Amino acid sequence: MDGVKLGLVLAGGGVAGIAWETGFLLGLQDKSPDTAAALLTADVLIGTSAGSTVSAQIASGVTLQELFDAQTAEATGELDPKVDVEVLGQMFVDAIAGSQDRAEQLRLLGEAAMRADTVEPAVRRAVIEARLPNRLWPDRELRIPAINAQTGELRVFGNADGVELIDAVGASCAVPGVWPVVVIEGERYMDGGMASGSNVHLAADCDVVVVLSPAADPAPNLLGGSLREEIDVMTPLPVLPVFADDAVVEAIGTNSLSPTTRRPAAELGREQGRRTADEIAAFLVTA
Repeated sequence: MDGVKLGLVLAGGGVAGIAWETGFLLGLQDKSPDTAAALLTADVLIGTSAGSTVSAQIASGVTLQELFDAQTAEATGELDPKVDVEVLGQMFVDAIAGSQDRAEQLRLLGEAAMRADTVEPAVRRAVIEARLPNRLWPDRELRIPAINAQTGELRVFGNADGVELIDAVGASCAVPGVWPVVVIEGERYMDGGMASGSNVHLAADCDVVVVLSPAADPAPNLLGGSLREEIDVMTPLPVLPVFADDAVVEAIGTNSLSPTTRRPAAELGREQGRRTADEIAAFLVTA
């Protein structure tokens, strides 16, 4: 795509999301290697939460087959938080009760995140480190958003910031109440998907954008709105969203943080990638 700035946006969705996005890209490569290559070498990679892991992985040069094999293997270094999703959801509701202001809601969620009893930060950091084939930032445009838990402000980490890639990914994946906040330069950060599961707006400087979202259409955000609505705001920029299909959503169930979702999400994602290859290829040609 000479002369066209292509953005690939990888949204959040727990360990299931990591597996689905990995499988989807491999399925795309199975059916249309050129289309997959275009996405893998996109001018801009934007990864939020689970997507930050996948974006860092594919930017490292490791093959999709290797990444897929890791997702479908029985053994895993992922921790099972054994989270009760209803309890977690109620924690979010309680944290923001009475507030209608988005910035204040994020600060309140940040306060809850900083109070939460979680695994030790070093234990969680080791998990993130094990996910990354290369601990160094790639020599390309990789944008990883996280939320400052103290201010509620979005920060986008990149290779020019002097922040370790492990910490940027860890911050973007730090689900409040599940994983510890990540301290970077004295500030505490939490999951980059708390306001927007995809942060697709960070691709506004691209000419063409493809978004992978491991959620059902329209992919609602925690604090309101949805991926569909965010894309509508970006019109006339050509943006193609790909949502997890019904089979994937059913297989993942209600807890995308459970490591048991990895294999089915990866395998079904691969099937969906094969089925969707022609649509993505046509979009890239005509956009």
